[in-house]
Amino acid sequence: MTLTATTPPAPPPARARRAPRPPRPTRRAWHGDAVGTMTVASLVVVVALWLHDRGVQDLTGSTGTLLTSSGRLLGLLASDLLLVQCLLMARIPWAERRWGQDTLARWHRVLGFTSFWTMAAHVVVITLGYDATSPKGLVAETWDLVWDYPGMLLAVAATACLVMVVVTSVRAARRRLRYESWHLLHLYAYLGVGLALPHQVWTGTDFISSPLARSYWWTLWGAAAVATLVFRVALPLGLSWRHRLEVVRVVPEGPRVVSVHLKGRRLDKLAVEAGQFLVLRFLDGEGWTRANPYSLSASPHPSLLRVTIADAGDGSARARHLRPGTRVLFEGPYGRLTLGVRDDHRRPVVLLGAGVGITPLRALLEELPPEVPATLLVRARDEDEVLFRRELETLAMQRKATVHYLLGPRAGDGSWLPRGWDPSALRRLAPHVAAADVFVCGPTAWADAAAAAAERAGTPVSRVHQERFSW
Repeated sequence: MTLTATTPPAPPPARARRAPRPPRPTRRAWHGDAVGTMTVASLVVVVALWLHDRGVQDLTGSTGTLLTSSGRLLGLLASDLLLVQCLLMARIPWAERRWGQDTLARWHRVLGFTSFWTMAAHVVVITLGYDATSPKGLVAETWDLVWDYPGMLLAVAATACLVMVVVTSVRAARRRLRYESWHLLHLYAYLGVGLALPHQVWTGTDFISSPLARSYWWTLWGAAAVATLVFRVALPLGLSWRHRLEVVRVVPEGPRVVSVHLKGRRLDKLAVEAGQFLVLRFLDGEGWTRANPYSLSASPHPSLLRVTIADAGDGSARARHLRPGTRVLFEGPYGRLTLGVRDDHRRPVVLLGAGVGITPLRALLEELPPEVPATLLVRARDEDEVLFRRELETLAMQRKATVHYLLGPRAGDGSWLPRGWDPSALRRLAPHVAAADVFVCGPTAWADAAAAAAERAGTPVSRVHQERFSW
């Protein structure tokens, strides 16, 4: 067990920074709630359109019509959920601010598996329905469906794309894939969604027989396409052109960790806050098309930003070799791990960070007013893995904060503490934790354990703020 108490060194020369501004509060805006309501409403509309097109009546007919009608409903629900997934990951600013990208990503994952299995059930049930009304046999009828019906070959290709995405999204498969490979394969989901459209337009009963249904589906398809193009393509390109980010220098921070300093134009107009992250593409040659999310590790300044990158894959490994002047495309800012989530800005703050997860917390500490009681707990295996030690101690001195270093080998029981530590250590190290806002960032399993410890120490769940960066 190691608890390192430190005496802060003299602060380094101050650098120019933007004038402090109060954190932008995160409110329960009507448009955030509307997103969830519209998701549920879209499924209700799909069922209503199926009912309007004699869905229930067909259930009371022969076995063939019962299966075919059920298959139609399953296919409609699967299509709707696929499009909702696209909207969830379109990075619509209002939804991002309301829920955060990690929450949207979790919903996307749940809906993704749900829509896939619904689609698989649609394929099986509707094929059995056609077979029940045909004398050809299951194999011959399946061949005719694929080969003769308009758009079905494209639908088969769409299914293959979605199967590949789902298989590589299983946790066991993701652990064996580099982030860059997984991200590239995941883009095939867009191809799968696009290839499924002709089948629905040309052979879907709702498209053929109901103008109301056609209007609904074209509206939903159009909304998904426009949101993706605007917020995933046009907006990032526009912001990148406006702010002209480029690399100034690369500074080693620790084993396999570097900080990349970026300069740009009018960064005071970029609505970025301490604790947020940017999705960056460094235009340094091969691999520039692959983007990676990186947190700000310092408070944003009028012409400078700093991100800190751990070597965790091909994209991050390239960071230490970046040259000054390298141009950068970016998306964002994203994230809700900001001081704006606090509803009382006089309340104490406790920051819990592990590994490179300390980066957004270091930026938050820089933004905290000196009058706010603050405690920072840094988890690392040894002294060499502690990032920003000098900076943290300087900031702690300036803001009258307390810093504790939790060093030592990992406990084997899922604890967030080093081996041998008392589970009640959080109350001892941060006596005001029950009355504080707690910010947690680190590897997912560690961060979940740390958040649970804060809740056991008396911090209300609503005041435990955590952002997951797992993929």
